[in-house]
Amino acid sequence: MFVSFGSSSTDKPNRSCGGQYMVPIIISVPSFIRLRQCLIEYSRVRNNSQKSASVGWGGQHLANALKYSSAFPVIILSALQRGYDPNKIGMSETGLFRLWLFFVFLNSFYSFYWDVAKDWDLTLFSHPAERNNPEHPWGLRRHTHFHTKEMYYGAILLDLMLRCTWSFKLSPHLDHFNDWEGGIFVMEFLEVFLRANRGPPPDEILLADYIGRLDDD
Repeated sequence: MFVSFGSSSTDKPNRSCGGQYMVPIIISVPSFIRLRQCLIEYSRVRNNSQKSASVGWGGQHLANALKYSSAFPVIILSALQRGYDPNKIGMSETGLFRLWLFFVFLNSFYSFYWDVAKDWDLTLFSHPAERNNPEHPWGLRRHTHFHTKEMYYGAILLDLMLRCTWSFKLSPHLDHFNDWEGGIFVMEFLEVFLRANRGPPPDEILLADYIGRLDDD
């Protein structure tokens, strides 16, 4: 809008802006940054001469890196579907869509598992003995930040929904949803709200607590 005439900041955004390659590159930047961070953490653990049992060999960092790398096939296949050319791809449009759908489910459910089991430290996917522990509500954990268990169950369902619907931004078959500005706003708002209300795992050290300990010393 700054270099063209006849456009305004209040006009409806052009969803085709960016072409076939620029938008996928921009979308993949956050996943690439987090993938690089996970690999750096894995390398740091492997190069640490004073390994402890609590740190392990860095397998969790590799598993987290796999989660972020699983987003790249979804982004690439979405771009191929948008500029589909059977002579270049060598695959039918239906086969390409099914392959894209497979990676969407892989990334969505892997990310959902990681949110619940690792980021939130809940026992929903743990061993039945731990999941059914009477010391905490079913599938949750002993130390909670909210008083009602329904808030956690609601957050789990909301997270599952958002993880499965993030493809709305990418799939060419769902462009009609992207054309609805309210739909995009609702999805982004729910995702920000969910991330803001996760809270740290019970054993996580907050930066403010760490700074306070330094001040006391």
